[in-house]
Amino acid sequence: MTRRGGPPGSPPANPGALGRAIRYLGGHKRSATITYSALLVATLAQLAVPILVQNMIDAVTQAGTSLGDRAVAEGLILNAAALILLFAALRGVFSFLQAFFSETTSQGLAFDLRNAIFTKIQRLSFSYYDQNQTGQLMIRATDDVERLRGFIAQGLLMAAQSLLLLIGAMTVLAFTNFQLTLVVLPLLPVALVVFMFFGRISQPLFKVVQQRLSTLNTILQENMAGLKVVKSFARETYEERRFDAAATALMEQQIKVNRTFAFLFPIVFLVAQIGQASILYFGGRQILGGTLDLGAYQKFSLYLVYVFFPLGQLGFVISMMAQASVSAGRIFELLDAKSEITDQPDARTLPPITGRVEFRDVTFRYLNGDPVLQGVSFVVEPGQTVALLGATGSGKTSIINLLPRFYDVSQGAVLIDGQDVREVMIDSLRSQIGLVLQETNLFSGTIRDNIAFGRPDASDAEVIAAAKAAAVHDFAEGFPDGYNTRVGERGVTLSGGQKQRVAIARALLLNPRLLILDDSTSSVDVQTEVNIQQALDRLMHGRTSFVIAQRISTVQSADMILVLDQGRIAASGTHAELLESSPIYCEIYSSQLVDDAASSKAQEEARP
Repeated sequence: MTRRGGPPGSPPANPGALGRAIRYLGGHKRSATITYSALLVATLAQLAVPILVQNMIDAVTQAGTSLGDRAVAEGLILNAAALILLFAALRGVFSFLQAFFSETTSQGLAFDLRNAIFTKIQRLSFSYYDQNQTGQLMIRATDDVERLRGFIAQGLLMAAQSLLLLIGAMTVLAFTNFQLTLVVLPLLPVALVVFMFFGRISQPLFKVVQQRLSTLNTILQENMAGLKVVKSFARETYEERRFDAAATALMEQQIKVNRTFAFLFPIVFLVAQIGQASILYFGGRQILGGTLDLGAYQKFSLYLVYVFFPLGQLGFVISMMAQASVSAGRIFELLDAKSEITDQPDARTLPPITGRVEFRDVTFRYLNGDPVLQGVSFVVEPGQTVALLGATGSGKTSIINLLPRFYDVSQGAVLIDGQDVREVMIDSLRSQIGLVLQETNLFSGTIRDNIAFGRPDASDAEVIAAAKAAAVHDFAEGFPDGYNTRVGERGVTLSGGQKQRVAIARALLLNPRLLILDDSTSSVDVQTEVNIQQALDRLMHGRTSFVIAQRISTVQSADMILVLDQGRIAASGTHAELLESSPIYCEIYSSQLVDDAASSKAQEEARP
């Protein structure tokens, strides 16, 4: 089964996800090596400064009253000041390199992850999308990746710098004054425990933030996609309240996170101040006792800053790491999702098909629910046209979803030219099937781009031929830019009938041996339907075609009509045969005749 995201508050799908994300740096070794090498040099330059400060103070405090002693002291001070400036410049240059290449590395990592997510989304089976909302997936490719990228660019680098400063400073302190170092040392485990505690409680909080952000994004995405529906039903106020509730829930959770971290930083600073106070007391006693001079004390104090400053930085690191860890878990939960529809290890390429289709005792159910198809068996010979007729929910769409293997059968088998569709490579199967769905989906681009979607290398003549066959040519040429007219997002600049005809032309350009038309004339007027049907009658000749239609008038010429009822084949045969043998078909036929007659009468009465 496909993996699903857990309920709110559940643990991340992959506890080691952050470490796994960091290992992606292996694909950017050059920039990552430069980043951390520059960080090392900049940190060493920073660690050298307190020693130079001690030399300056010692030169002043130990200088004699003679002119020679003062000249020597001034020379030492001048040299130390020059070295401090040199180290500052060195640190500045390498800090720039560190920041630049860190950003380059993190952007490259984000690029890799977004491409991996998009590729995964393209390959996941439809059953995965039956369980996961579009808005949730969009957040993982955008906000989650950005949070992870921010940690790689800043948090990880800050953690490395803090660790280097802490180790370097503690090492120098231990060799400078071991007794004073022992005063500071007990505070470090206290700080570490504090960070671990806040890290443990903050990660679930950030997980809820991302879940609520996904919910907010889902509402926004659904609202934008269905804006016409919202406006037509005057539901703007309701949708505003729904969005406001989701935004309020997100804000409250973010405030809860901020309140948690508002306690962290004062505690860190309290630990630092306790350390400073301890050093002032014990260091002052050593100065009074003559075992510590002023220069060594100042050096010790500066290195002490390098101990507590990283601890303060680690507070920010913990915050970023908690967010990044949750985001990484959500990203790899998606990347690790198993697609139910995959090529088998021994799958073979499906050769050019003749179009013989067999359903052999097929049973099918969605998500382990009740069967929507039960014991469906039929055979379609090459070149035949099969019409699927039945009430909503009878299983028509399920049958055509099994042909290109959008789903796999629960029991039985679907065979094309005698080969089980589960045993051939998916791309070789789908490339030979032309499909026009009931819900027409066009992409941002031109009319030509959309017609040639399945064959981008098609010539203009081939595109125009498919457009003429689908009754697209006349209205396309009527636009100022012709076939280069942009259709807008989801084809919003075209009418429903125009979009459907473009979709038909898109399928026909593939010149498929197997054609699937899912109520493909439902959104056109009567005259356009006649034109399209005439073109389809010519183009379906010699192809195996499956046609879903709500009106019997559009399927009377089919070689075989399958009447479906509650997932089973209630009757099959030609139009004439079914009129003689199938009460269900006769009932549908009679009701449609009455409806058509009533519609015609109403139209005549409405005429002046």
